Amino acid sequence: YTTINRTIYLKKNAAVAFTKLYNAAKKVGYNIKGVSGYRNYSLQKYLFNSYVSSRGLTAASKCSARPGKSEHQTGLALDVSCSSERYTLNKSFGSTAEGKWLSKNAYKYGFIIRYSKGKESITGYQYEPWHIRYVGVKAAKKIYNSNITLEEYLGYYKHIK
Repeated sequence: YTTINRTIYLKKNAAVAFTKLYNAAKKVGYNIKGVSGYRNYSLQKYLFNSYVSSRGLTAASKCSARPGKSEHQTGLALDVSCSSERYTLNKSFGSTAEGKWLSKNAYKYGFIIRYSKGKESITGYQYEPWHIRYVGVKAAKKIYNSNITLEEYLGYYKHIK
């Protein structure tokens, strides 16, 4: 699939699914590119520590996983963006045509928007419309149609009304 300017690694099933998603978006006029995929422990440690240095531990913990805890280390997560966002990772991506298309169609290819708006208390992370996670088509469809998080789907979080 197409990336910004470097090779991005994913597990094969996630890479195949993203290629299908990318091609489907391209077919309807959207250019969604991968920005960040698999990260090894050292890179995740560097990124997390840089967030801690610039934002403090509490804020860093809401936008970056500690090394060893990142979905990017599984090879199943991918950060994406588009040209109108200059391929950066901003919440405003969710309001772009590409972000809206991704939100409505990612599940068809086995991906979920991992950190949804309004679900921060469940996921522990801020809204990240650019962060998609491969879970397979069946699980993604159920998560999307039920408007739940991966935590809720897996039974790690019980919503009490």
